[in-house]
Amino acid sequence: MPVTSRVERPDTAPDGPALPINELFASLQGEGKLAGVPSTFVRTSGCNLRCWFCDSYHTSWEPTHAWMGLDELVAEVDSLAPDHVVLTGGEPLIHDESATLLDRLSEDYHVTVETNGTLAPDAPIDLASISPKLASSTPSPANAPEGVDGTEGVDVGEWEERHEANRIDLDTLATLVERHEFQLKFVVTGVDDMAEVNELVTDLRGVAAAEVLDTDVLLMPEGQTRERLAETRNVVAELAREHGYRYTPRLHVDLWNDAPET
Repeated sequence: MPVTSRVERPDTAPDGPALPINELFASLQGEGKLAGVPSTFVRTSGCNLRCWFCDSYHTSWEPTHAWMGLDELVAEVDSLAPDHVVLTGGEPLIHDESATLLDRLSEDYHVTVETNGTLAPDAPIDLASISPKLASSTPSPANAPEGVDGTEGVDVGEWEERHEANRIDLDTLATLVERHEFQLKFVVTGVDDMAEVNELVTDLRGVAAAEVLDTDVLLMPEGQTRERLAETRNVVAELAREHGYRYTPRLHVDLWNDAPET
């Protein structure tokens, strides 16, 4: 089974519908409204953005995967116990076959899609977990992951421009909240992020036909490790209380630190 960042990348996809899969495992949902719920995670490889603090580095900066045909993938999900499935990445919605997978899973599973909110396919989604990327996520030569610049053709300066230009698509965000049950989950690095969070929530309320409640807005502390979360969680919890939004933990980090398949 193609899981974890250690898997080698085949050069070609198999015949028929397939997805590049970085991880496929059962664990607990660590974030959001369903935190703590046993879930099967299907993590695709590839992303259209490049957050400097990405907690799935091997799906974005150095995408690693093995290809799985959809029949094989659905059979693997069926072999695991959870009734909830989380389709995540990277950005899973950059792949056309993700919509096909969602359609196939929809009758038997509650499916959450973790997305950055820049794409809105016409597909069945039980919970759209939308994580708009704030300005503090934009990479630069100063904060990019160590050693990534120039690796396999990566140009951090080019990604800085692309990420900043494409990280927010208000029309697409409106489409997602109108079509699906949703949560807006912001990765918060500190107090300075809140002006942008509030502005984006206000702007979205101005264009979306669906109601966006304060309880739909979740603040999540930035942190890939327990040590980093110890620096950010209390600050973000206080910000949630101050602004009337929800706080979401990162249970998988608290429980298993930065281990793969968690």
